[in-house]
Amino acid sequence: MPVASLTDAERLLIVIGALVTLMLAALDQTIVAPALPTIGAQLGDADYLSWVVSAYFLTATAVTPLYGKLADLRGRRPTLYTAIALFTLGSIGCALAPSMAVLIVGRAVQGLGGGGLIALVQTIIGDVVPPIERARYMVYISMVWATASVSGPLLGGVFAEHLHWSMIFWINLPLAAIAVVMIRHSMQKLPDVTRPARLDLVGSALVVVATIALMLALTWGGVREAWGSPTILGLLALSAVLFAGFAHHIARVEEALIPLPILAHPVIAVASSALFFAAGGQVGLSVFAPLWFAQVHGLGPADAGLGLMALSVGTVIGANIAGRMMRRLRHYRRFVLAGLAVSVAATAALAVGASRLPFWAAEILLFADGAGTGTLFPIGTVVVQNAVERRDLGVATGTLSFLRSLGAVVAVAILGAVLLASGDGGFDLGNPNAGFDPVAAARSGAAFTRVFAVAAFGQTIAFVLLCFLEERPLRDRSDEVRPPGTATR
Repeated sequence: MPVASLTDAERLLIVIGALVTLMLAALDQTIVAPALPTIGAQLGDADYLSWVVSAYFLTATAVTPLYGKLADLRGRRPTLYTAIALFTLGSIGCALAPSMAVLIVGRAVQGLGGGGLIALVQTIIGDVVPPIERARYMVYISMVWATASVSGPLLGGVFAEHLHWSMIFWINLPLAAIAVVMIRHSMQKLPDVTRPARLDLVGSALVVVATIALMLALTWGGVREAWGSPTILGLLALSAVLFAGFAHHIARVEEALIPLPILAHPVIAVASSALFFAAGGQVGLSVFAPLWFAQVHGLGPADAGLGLMALSVGTVIGANIAGRMMRRLRHYRRFVLAGLAVSVAATAALAVGASRLPFWAAEILLFADGAGTGTLFPIGTVVVQNAVERRDLGVATGTLSFLRSLGAVVAVAILGAVLLASGDGGFDLGNPNAGFDPVAAARSGAAFTRVFAVAAFGQTIAFVLLCFLEERPLRDRSDEVRPPGTATR
């Protein structure tokens, strides 16, 4: 059955099944943090708690391009089943972990699966929904992330305090079972595109190791090791050499992990680069805004986290508006440029008023920031998928997701370095009885001025890049004329 012959009800069922799968990965990125103190108290080795989070993001980011290529070569369904199986296996390992070391290994295995879930869901939606309608469906992805960002911390806190911390991992098993049942039922009528080509193992190894080396350097730099230490410089040098080797490799291999025509495509290059900087700015705000609320406004950890709701809600609303408007917009680039201009202005205003903005004004600015950047997420994904044939949909979407995740990691590392270099005022977030020190708050305000200014600079780069985005008419069909050698099943 060609994709175009799917009914609206069948398309919706496939999308729902994909979104349930996405909830696995989205929830797992937010449910763990509230349980970390309890985990550290019970398992010991609390100095390694940060690796419970870092191990997941290391492996998840590194394997994202690999899943995109596998989906194009071996088909969407088997690749998605593999990702779910690895994620479930990692969840079981985490839930049964008798020590911190085993828990960290389990989280790394989870990341091997979770890294594929996000890119594969976007690819599957790209399979069944024509580009002209796709932005509206991409809004549902934003809604899943928003739901996870609210429910994840709540569930994690409840499980850790009233049940057992292992429940944050056991809950993945019924969710994975529901996802598999829905996928198996809904995707039976979706033809898989496959190609009889070998996986680029050399390219896969190069990009995975290069990404892990870079992320280790960014994670350890300024925290565990000085930025100028031999360890950090060695990791950065290793990453640079391996990425250079990867670039040389894909220029010579016909069926590369990320084909050079995909990376060099004008639409994909511009949109992916813009998302690299825009996502970095937004994730940076999501990490450092609660810290700003605590240090400058004197809020407790719970209230500081709730203060971030405005950014999340704004992002969903911005994505929703963009998704609904894109079909009717001939010049969709103007729309997303207007959104990014709002984000740049809002972040700049946060920088100017970091020391004196009242809470309500900060919430308005964070909402505007999220709404502006939110317009880019569905439009950026759709224009990239619209630029390629279905046979390359997986690798194009995987490349976009990879650069978006990498941008977030790089931004958090840079903004953290800026904050540490500026002096953060020394307010004790872990001690609610430490009291609010106005002098320390003033020093922190000056430090966060620099943090927000750097975030605004990154958003400005995204804005400039999008000025060069080529606007192509959105196709009204998902399936393309298949080239020779492409099989369906």
